[in-house]
Amino acid sequence: MKHQVIHTENAPKAIGPYSQAVKAGNMLFISGQVPFVPETMEIVEGDVKAQTAQSLTNLKAILAEAGADFSNVVKTTVFIKDMNEFGAINEVYAEFFGENKPARACVEVARLPKDVKVEIELIAVL
Repeated sequence: MKHQVIHTENAPKAIGPYSQAVKAGNMLFISGQVPFVPETMEIVEGDVKAQTAQSLTNLKAILAEAGADFSNVVKTTVFIKDMNEFGAINEVYAEFFGENKPARACVEVARLPKDVKVEIELIAVL
């Protein structure tokens, strides 16, 4: 099966040997997004809520580039630095997903790129 690399300037460029997203058939796989502001490639200022919102905004831009939105998402993985911030992350996450509640895993990790507080990846059906 052929696949197509998806890229947008409205989300942070890849900081390693990977693509922002790959479309395979009607599936879209988006790489983990950390809270970088695309224009500056700097971490968004603020607490875990601000970082979660920026990560989700980056995902939204990639989804849009592929002709999709959060209603197309079927699975997410949320990596967080501190499980004590789970509630705050959930508040912002719920605002972006609304009534769509995809399957999800959430794991606390020892460290994330650039020492951010959250990273989110997802899978969507187009």
